[in-house]
Amino acid sequence: MTTNPLNCLMFENLQPAPPDSILGLTEAFLKDPRPEKINLSVGVYQDARGKTPTLESVKEAERRLLASDVGKSYLPISGLAEYAAGVQGLLFGDSHEIVISGRASTAQTPGGTAAVRAAADTIYRLHPTAKVWISQPTWPNHPSIFSAAGLKVEIYPYFDAEKNGLALDAMLKTLSKAPPGSVVLLHGGCHNPTGVDPTPEQWRKIADVIFAHHLFPLVDFAYQGFGDGIHEDTVGINAICRPGHEAMICSSFSKNFGLYAERVGALTVVAADRASAEASMSHVKTCIRSNYSNPPAHGARIVATILSDSNLRAQWEQEVAAMRDRINGMRRTFVETMRKVGSTRDWSFIEQQRGMFSFSGLTPVQVDQLRSEYAIYIVGNGRINVAGMTEQNLTPLCKAIAAVTE
Repeated sequence: MTTNPLNCLMFENLQPAPPDSILGLTEAFLKDPRPEKINLSVGVYQDARGKTPTLESVKEAERRLLASDVGKSYLPISGLAEYAAGVQGLLFGDSHEIVISGRASTAQTPGGTAAVRAAADTIYRLHPTAKVWISQPTWPNHPSIFSAAGLKVEIYPYFDAEKNGLALDAMLKTLSKAPPGSVVLLHGGCHNPTGVDPTPEQWRKIADVIFAHHLFPLVDFAYQGFGDGIHEDTVGINAICRPGHEAMICSSFSKNFGLYAERVGALTVVAADRASAEASMSHVKTCIRSNYSNPPAHGARIVATILSDSNLRAQWEQEVAAMRDRINGMRRTFVETMRKVGSTRDWSFIEQQRGMFSFSGLTPVQVDQLRSEYAIYIVGNGRINVAGMTEQNLTPLCKAIAAVTE
């Protein structure tokens, strides 16, 4: 046996890294042999049968792409131009002053996660001392992404646990004290993990504070169409993107197009004018080049095909509405079923929340009890994926939750 004379083995005596707080639960769920197990942890839409469907509009777009034989060559660093145009149309509408003036520029990314990372890398490249303020709570991967990019992370209050609602006053008070030039990460809708979104009036107040104190808004917009509607869910974007002001918007089409495995996202930079937008995108592209070089093509071509065809677009919007209606319907049914199984708690806040997720109020101890005794998998902070509920699993789920909370 030989030894390394320089004693520079990188992996010798290495301890395993801790599992991801969400994806690690899915691994444990898959290994669980109990047939009655329920997974409400991972953020994936499921239909009434508990399956993640491929949308019919997506299938038709794929048939057209196969027939057209577009090839498999590399895309540009910023991706497909027609995809970028479709993304901006979804965010702002084709007649918005941002689109007409050309003061937005969009780069296609491998999912929303890569969009956030590309934004973080660009911010660090241009303003390395800027701090990023994130909501408490937020998606667990957010702080990891910004820290990995070299940025310092601060926290602002968001969720009022007593009222199961938005802690607006505390949020605005904290943000008003953030140093000028700070980055404020906002969830564009269907807040993950709470499901609590600002009202249009609250969005205006948030935007007022951001601009009055010279802060920079970075919007993570992963669930467009899952709240109140494809257009209705842009209320926060419209409040933030005022004439002459800057922003970054990270889009994901995993959920609303069902393209989880295709990794389809986008980073849109909104600048004061066209020249500034083009200059900022050059820095985004530099960051992308040193990371993943250029994005995958197939998923973006699907999205671009659907958004550029009026019939496919209408079909897709109907499918998004059906997914949204199922989620909101399960919220109502959950509240009703909790009442039927004898729970004395007021669960009505579940029905008021929006998107796939709900901050249930379950404690870590209760979450552990649900997993060990009832084979129900929920994220440790009590976040529930409402889309994982079905007519078949709802009654046993509610009985178990009632048992650990009463």
